[in-house]
Amino acid sequence: MTTSPTRSPLAYAACAALLLYGLAQTWWALGGAGFPFGADDANPEYSAFEHVGRARLAPWLAAGFLSASAVAALLARPGRGLPRGAARVLYGAAGVYVAAVMCLLADFRILGHLAYALMLRFGAVDWSVVNQLFAVTAAGLLAAAAVAHHRRRTGACGRCGRRDGGGGWAAPEAAARWGRRAAYTAVVVPLFYASTRWAWFFGWPLGISDELWEEGQEDHLWVYGAALATLGALGSLLTLGLVQRWGETFPRWMVGLRGRRVPLTLAVVPASVVSVLVTIAGVMYIRLHLTGAFDHPRRDWGASVPETVWPVWGVALALATLAYYLRRRGACGRCGRK
Repeated sequence: MTTSPTRSPLAYAACAALLLYGLAQTWWALGGAGFPFGADDANPEYSAFEHVGRARLAPWLAAGFLSASAVAALLARPGRGLPRGAARVLYGAAGVYVAAVMCLLADFRILGHLAYALMLRFGAVDWSVVNQLFAVTAAGLLAAAAVAHHRRRTGACGRCGRRDGGGGWAAPEAAARWGRRAAYTAVVVPLFYASTRWAWFFGWPLGISDELWEEGQEDHLWVYGAALATLGALGSLLTLGLVQRWGETFPRWMVGLRGRRVPLTLAVVPASVVSVLVTIAGVMYIRLHLTGAFDHPRRDWGASVPETVWPVWGVALALATLAYYLRRRGACGRCGRK
């Protein structure tokens, strides 16, 4: 049985990405053009730093990204090379960085661009969204590096995370139980949002004023809204594949694929990406409600309240995806544990 490697390529990748972006923020702090956040954002009303310009915001972001790169560099060290207290500080720092990116820098536009791409509505690339996507990717690498470091510290397999003595909550049987509850939650929650958009499309101003509905009708917004809602509903139904047999074996009607095993990454990667983006979008709507950004939150609750439950959808989808992975991953090619 082999042990986990002493160093993590994920940590090196996170360190490089964070250092690169920290240097970019430093350049912007020194007066470089193209700063994508705060008041300089293409759509500053969505930003947590709507009224903060480059001169004030860029130095703080530079310090944050450069500090996060230092954390990643320390996480690249052998797991047993740090005392428990120091390791906990690193994990906490990584968690703070990931939370800051998801709650303050990123917003629903990443999810919106993905949805419009699926609808074949390819517009001009939004520079702010490109930067958000890079920051989220770097945060994901840092989170993965922290998990890998913890595995090395605790003597778990660096690839699968399993230890001797049983899987506990991560055992396939246990994952099947809690994963089923998470999957059903991820199916139901987005239907609350979809129902409002379908109602508007069919002429019922559910949760909004007649004036707002008429404005959207003139601009054909409810057609796009219904299309996005339908994509979300179809995605929620696909979530059932994480707990149904057709999510593991292609069904009969799929000519050329029927009877074959569904590749693990085909389900896990898209579901993981959507869970992160949905959570980010929901957090943004919660932030906008808390800051009083909406003009008539009670009268037009249908335009913004359904999105505030998206974090529940995102977390439930992430848990359902994790359970699916734990059930199907099989024996580890590195340590041989099942």
